[in-house]
Parts: sequence; C-alpha cells; structure tokens
Amino acid sequence: MTQARSQIVPPADPGYAPTEADLAALADWFRRYDAYAAAGDVAGTASLAMFPLNTVTDDSSGEGSARQLDRAEYLRVMGGALGGGGDLTMDSTRTPYLLTPSLAVVFTEAEFTIDGQPQRVRYADVLVKVGGEWRFQTMIQGGWGDHAG
Repeated sequence: MTQARSQIVPPADPGYAPTEADLAALADWFRRYDAYAAAGDVAGTASLAMFPLNTVTDDSSGEGSARQLDRAEYLRVMGGALGGGGDLTMDSTRTPYLLTPSLAVVFTEAEFTIDGQPQRVRYADVLVKVGGEWRFQTMIQGGWGDHAG
C-alpha cells in the first residue's frame, strides 16, 4: 500500500525580514496605484508596471490561464476595467511578503463599492524593485478569464 503525506507549514526561518522603510515604500507605492485606479487613470497605473506584465486568472468554468501583456495590451484590457466611471470607493488590506529587499508578493483583501454595490475580492501582486522603484510585474486574480480576450 502506498501512502503520501503532505503538509504546508510556515518556514521556521522567514528569511528576509522587511524594514520599516521597506514597508513604507510598499505602502507609498500602493497609495499611488490606488489613486490612479480610483481616478480611472490606466496610463498612470501602467507607469508603475514592469512590462511585459504577467497576468494569472481563471474563467467562470474554472479554467486557469496565464499570459503576458505589453504596455499597449495592458492599456486596452485595463481601460475597460478602470474606465467604467460611476461612484467608487475602495477599502483594501494588504499583507506583503518580502522575499528579498527587491522582491515582494503582496496579498490583498479588498472591498469595492461601485454605485452602491459592494464586491469583495482577493488578489495577489508580485512586485520587483528596479532602479530603486517598486514595479508590479505579475497580477493574480480569479475571474478575469472571461473578459481578458
């Protein structure tokens, strides 16, 4: 009889421990991104990206996908998502995991209210520090596969 066991446990040594300055720089980056997003400024959000940008999602049938977007494709795809207008409020809680001083995975729990209709979402971003500035390089969020074509 064959048996397999698997566990997922937190690392005994978390590796790189972020400094207050690291966390402040990430918080500032997200404040800028959120301000651009709330204003529907897709070009502004693109200015914070590292292209080609990886996107990972799934569709309504549960089929996962991943693709790379150049700047022009990002502007097209995100233009529909951010350019909708209407009354928008956002409330986000972010948990960053810094792998090194220049690599971070950030998990976000958010609630968006658009014209009075709340929507809760969970997503993750991979950020890379280039030239002393954070850039988002990978966006991971379920449910975009039906709209990404």
